[in-house]
Amino acid sequence: MSGFKDKVVLVTGGSRGIGRACALAFAKAGAATVVISYVGNEAAAQETVALLQGAGAKAEAVRFDVADATACATAVDNIVKAHGRIDVLVNNAGVAVDGLVMRVKDEDWDKQLDTNLKGAFALIRAASRPMMKQRGGAIINLTSVVGEMGNGGQAAYAASKAGLIGLTKSVAKELASRNIRVNAVSPGFIGTDMTSHLDDDLRQKMTAGIPLGRLGNADEVAGAVLFLAGDAASYITGEVLKVNGGMYM
Repeated sequence: MSGFKDKVVLVTGGSRGIGRACALAFAKAGAATVVISYVGNEAAAQETVALLQGAGAKAEAVRFDVADATACATAVDNIVKAHGRIDVLVNNAGVAVDGLVMRVKDEDWDKQLDTNLKGAFALIRAASRPMMKQRGGAIINLTSVVGEMGNGGQAAYAASKAGLIGLTKSVAKELASRNIRVNAVSPGFIGTDMTSHLDDDLRQKMTAGIPLGRLGNADEVAGAVLFLAGDAASYITGEVLKVNGGMYM
C-alpha cells in the first residue's frame, strides 16, 4: 500500500482491538508518525506504542476522552504543533451500553452519543482546519452494521452509529473541494475483547446469520480502513464500506 510516507495518522481508541490493528496497519504501510488515543488503559496503550515503533513508525499515545470536545481540539492542535501536519484521522473510539429502550437511562444514552458521534464530530471539526490548509487528508469513521440494520437492545448505540453515516456523507460533500476524503467502514461481528466472552452456543447463533460463516477479525477491518485512507481510494468519498461477511448487504 503506497502513499503513507511522511504521513501523520491519528487513530482514536487505538490501544487495543480494531484501533490497534488500524494503527499497526498504518505503521507497516510506512506512515511516518502514528498517534493513538486512549482513555483508561495505560499499559495497553504503551504496549501498542512499542508495537508501532517495532513496525518502524514514530509513535505516541495521548490520553483524552473523545466525548470532551475541548480535549479533542487540544489533541489535534498538539499533533499539528509537534509534527507539522495531520494527514489521516481514524475515528474508532466507541462505547456500547446495551439495554431495552424502555430501560435506557439518560446518562447511558448521552454517553454513547457523546463518545460515538459527538466525539467523531469534534475531531473532524478540529482536523479539518489543518487538512484544509494542506489541501488534502483522509478521514475514516468506524460505524457498525448495527447502525445500518438496527439491533434490539442497542437503540442508543445504533442511533450513534447511524448518525456517523450521515455525518460521513455530509462532511464528505463539504470537504471534497479541498481534496479531503471522508468515508466510513462498517464492521459486522468482529472477534475482539468485546466478543471474547461469548459462549459457544451464542457464537454459533451469531455466525449462523453470516454467509461467510465466521466472525471477522480486527486485521480485516484495518485493511478496509487502510484502503480508504490510501492512494488506491483517491476517487472514493462519502462511501460506507461494509466488512461484515455478508450478514447485511
